[in-house]
Parts: sequence; C-alpha cells; structure tokens
Amino acid sequence: MEVWRSVRKKGETKNEKSRRTIALPGYVVEILAGYRTKQAESRERNGHGHERIVYVFGTRNDTVKDAGNVRRYFQTIVEDAEVEGSWTPRELRHTFVSWMSDQGAAEELIADLVGHKKTSTTRTVYRHQLRPVITKGADLLDGVFGETLQEPS
Repeated sequence: MEVWRSVRKKGETKNEKSRRTIALPGYVVEILAGYRTKQAESRERNGHGHERIVYVFGTRNDTVKDAGNVRRYFQTIVEDAEVEGSWTPRELRHTFVSWMSDQGAAEELIADLVGHKKTSTTRTVYRHQLRPVITKGADLLDGVFGETLQEPS
C-alpha cells in the first residue's frame, strides 16, 4: 500500500518521509479488496465516473476526498458502530502506535511506520498505552514475593 500523507493541492506531500510504501496484514488486504469490488459495483450501478485511480476511500467518482469529507465519513462509521463520543481519523494513529507498542515494537519501527523523523515525537506525542493501569511491575514483584508472603493455611 502506498501512503501519501498530507497531500497538497498540487499533488505533492509535505516531505519525502510522508511518501512511503508499507505492507499490510493479509486479512486487511482481503477486506480492502472486497471493499474495492463493492465500490466498483456501486459506481457502475449508479453511473458514477471513474478516474481509473484506485483510492480505497475515494469519492464516488474515485477521486481524493478532501479532509472534511473524510472526517464526516469517519464520524458516520463511528455512529453506525454505536461508539460513544466524538472521534476523528487522527485518533487512529494513536491507536495504531499504542497497539504496536503493546506488541513490543521498537520505537524506531513505530516512528518509521507513522512517518516520524525522530523517535522522540513517537514517544512523547503518540505512545499512549491503551491499558489504564501499568501492571507489569506489580506482576513481576508478585512473582518474586508472592510465594514467600502467602499466609500459611
């Protein structure tokens, strides 16, 4: 998948790091391929034009959606899923970074995937853990002291 973040009016990206190609998990590719098929069928059925450029979340004429339309489309998905609150597509970046972090991904990898030049940006701005309580330290100490502090039965 090609990722072109912050595409400007003349078709360029903010910087070279904003333009990169990343691999997607197989199940995501299958979902997106199915979605693309449904898009093509819908365009054909409704007589919409087709630019022959494949944008997964393009307009009905297969052109790039502007930021406002992306936000509205995303909010509709959130509402349809009955997720409470007001969510924006930007929050998906935080979720992605949190999931990658929880899976043990190195900061350098995460920074590269989200297009950060410095790992400090990834660490300070985006690396919020999903778990509300950090339990690893307590779990480790329970393993050390758990057996010795148990009351005799």
